Amino acid sequence: MLRPLNGDFPTDKKIAGIHSLPITDDGSIVMVWDKNEKALTTVGGRLEDNEDIHTALDRETIEEAGIILESRRVPIAAWYWENTDTYTVYVMAKVKNYALIPEGFETTGRVTMNFETARQMISKIEGDGFRMELLTMAESVYEKLFKS
Repeated sequence: MLRPLNGDFPTDKKIAGIHSLPITDDGSIVMVWDKNEKALTTVGGRLEDNEDIHTALDRETIEEAGIILESRRVPIAAWYWENTDTYTVYVMAKVKNYALIPEGFETTGRVTMNFETARQMISKIEGDGFRMELLTMAESVYEKLFKS
């Protein structure tokens, strides 16, 4: 179940996964194409042993999207995994720089688009659901905190 966050990381359960919706200077979001899921998805993954959430997010965004994020990360939502009693947290952060996307990971490239295009693409690929709900939350946070 996805629940909105008010800018703070949850503390009641372990955070096992971290994902981002990177934001560009012009207000576009960056997602990646997951070749295994055959889906447009957020950038991120699981924390490795003894890795904090920021280190994991930095590693995952470089591996999956060739993106270096700014240090300000705003938690927008958490997905609770009942079977492991853990969260995957979703954050928004501005893109600081781009790097080469390493080969050998589950994504095949980044897709940069505005929120409306993201909604249309996700709706066409998978219909309404979790990612559409996340996009709605992300756009609201963007309008309040990132739009200048």
